[in-house]
Formats: sequence, C-alpha cells, structure tokens
Amino acid sequence: MADPDAVLATVVSLITEVIGEDYAVGLEIGMGTTFQEDLELESIEFTSLAERLMEIYGERVDFMSWLADMDVDEIIAMTVGELVDHISSSLAAGSGASEG
Repeated sequence: MADPDAVLATVVSLITEVIGEDYAVGLEIGMGTTFQEDLELESIEFTSLAERLMEIYGERVDFMSWLADMDVDEIIAMTVGELVDHISSSLAAGSGASEG
C-alpha cells in the first residue's frame, strides 16, 4: 500500500485549498473526519476536490468508478480515511509488487 500518511497530508492540503484556509484553520482534519458532517462540504466543493485529486493521481486512482459503486448515504457518510484508503490501495495496485 502507498504511504497513507503521505496520502492523508495531500488530501488534507487539497481539502484546505477547496474550503479555504480561513474556514479550515479551526478544523482538525484526520482519518475519521466526515465530508458532510464535519467539513460540511458542498457538492461543488467535493467535485472540486475530486478534480484536484485526479490532477495529482491521474489514471492510477479511478475516483468516478469508486464513487459510482456507492449509494447516496455512503457518499454522505464518507470519511477522509475512506478516501485515503482508496487512494493508497489504488496506488499500491498500480505499482505492482515493487512496494512493501
């Protein structure tokens, strides 16, 4: 698996960019943070986050297929940790047996 700490740092940085540093300054964003309840991310902000993640990770992480397999309740309840795990496992799958 790719380094989850590095992926988390990237995701937190992008979330901060999307929601704005002024809003993020009082938030502790971690693996258990939810996009809906904790961050109150609007759908347009979530879309912006997904676009930024695709710019960084490209084809190695298929966000659209991953999200398409979820129902609305799962997407609403999604945590930062679930996203980090998906990215990490996708990156590890793409790197073959060379890692870990």
